[in-house]
Amino acid sequence: MKIEKNKVVAVGYELTVDGQSVDKSREGEPLEYIQGTHMMIPGFEAGLEGKQEGEKVEFDVNPAEGYGEYIEKHKFDIPKSSFVVDGVLREELLVPGTVVPMFNSEGQVVQGTVAGVGEETVTMDFNHPLAGKTLHFAVEVVSVRDATEKELREGLHGEFLPPPEDECGCGCGHHHHHHGEHCHHHEGEECCHGEHKHDGCCHHEEKEASE
Repeated sequence: MKIEKNKVVAVGYELTVDGQSVDKSREGEPLEYIQGTHMMIPGFEAGLEGKQEGEKVEFDVNPAEGYGEYIEKHKFDIPKSSFVVDGVLREELLVPGTVVPMFNSEGQVVQGTVAGVGEETVTMDFNHPLAGKTLHFAVEVVSVRDATEKELREGLHGEFLPPPEDECGCGCGHHHHHHGEHCHHHEGEECCHGEHKHDGCCHHEEKEASE
């Protein structure tokens, strides 16, 4: 069976960027997604279109088909007070490289990476960590099958369903990082109140955003 729209695809993969391995599937735990439903970045789906179970393939994905170009204006300073939760400054978050979920001025949750820490401000980068990068995937197609009507309606794990009313947007209460457009969730991470304005720096599946 060939990979095409509305097929459930299971793959083992390794993602390398600039010659460095940045993500890979675990042995015996392939990544599953539904082809043609924007669960994955466009270049990943394009690289696998038409492939069959058992095939191994390697391909590159340019920024336009991956996580977009790096946009300098999406990196800027915000007050340290944005990291106060329940009256306490979350010092443990103020470490360069830490990914922090934050509310923007529209009440949406966006993921930012701490790029630098000053005395009164924190430099946050709201570009996707892989923005501007060419992605190299080595993929083995483990299985291909038809998606059920329920899976097409709800997603493989309910990802097409609306979030519960007590959850906000793209992940309040969770720390997400994306590679290849699937998410890892670290429960219990609260959203900080950035109250900043920026356009288009949160890469969601609709665009599209990780492992």
